[in-house]
Amino acid sequence: MGGVMDKAVFPAGAYCRAVEQIIAAGRRMDRFGWVPATAGNISIRLPDGNLAITRSGGHKGLLGADGVICVDAAGRPRAAGDRPSAETLLHCQIYAHDPQAGAVLHGHSVASTVLSRLGGDALVLDGYEVQKVFAGQTTHAARVRVPIFDNDQDIARLSGVVAPHLDGMRAGYIIRGHGVYVWGADMDTALARLEGLEFLLACELEERKLR
Repeated sequence: MGGVMDKAVFPAGAYCRAVEQIIAAGRRMDRFGWVPATAGNISIRLPDGNLAITRSGGHKGLLGADGVICVDAAGRPRAAGDRPSAETLLHCQIYAHDPQAGAVLHGHSVASTVLSRLGGDALVLDGYEVQKVFAGQTTHAARVRVPIFDNDQDIARLSGVVAPHLDGMRAGYIIRGHGVYVWGADMDTALARLEGLEFLLACELEERKLR
């Protein structure tokens, strides 16, 4: 399946279902204010190993079918003229690292942006019931570390910084002053983990206001 192909050749079944799920996820994320302006991106791994992913520059709350494109596992567009986001590489990295990953979400919430700008290389979540939404978490009595990486417009270089830490990421990660990356076996799981993480980040932000 190498090379670029015409859009009309895309299979109707799995790809169309993925597009519908991505559109719905974009609207849900927009409703919570996690994808302002044209920020964020959303993807699903297709059965053939290609990815359905949001096109560069579109508002995620206003997506139509033409706002989603197909790329291969290396992030190369499968249709002539399509332009994926530069951050597509970070989605590809997650899928390559985790064979069970079926959907990846990237949002730009106020909480993740502000908290990550306060310094440090991680946020540590401790004592929250909602922590149990993350893989392997069965109790509130645990510490969940969410790594923070400095923002970098060189996405290949950024992916190299992220790579050594992927094994230990139960709750995803944050790019400083930028936003979160979260994934799951399917879109429902990824959305649940994103909502859980954003709830916990919002709690952390509110708690700091009271100090």
